[in-house]
Amino acid sequence: MHDLGGVSKFMCEAVDAEPHALNDFDRTVDAIRGILGGKKVMGVDELRRNIEAIPEADYHHLSYYQRWIRAITAHLLRQGVITESELIAAMEEG
Repeated sequence: MHDLGGVSKFMCEAVDAEPHALNDFDRTVDAIRGILGGKKVMGVDELRRNIEAIPEADYHHLSYYQRWIRAITAHLLRQGVITESELIAAMEEG
């Protein structure tokens, strides 16, 4: 689903090429990915692989950086860097 080459133009939305400001969430997610990369915990290949693993229905409803944080979370859980209970506790602190 992520390789849209050959897909009918009526199934795709036009790409918004206008510059736009990042919000605090976007900057935070980008910083997290940068830190994980610097510490060799997660590279861009793992980020892409985990983004591509997001189910299609979810993928199309998430923003760019929401896909990133979902992919980062999946990777950290799979690698045992964080546990599901730690994730839930952090989300409850919120």
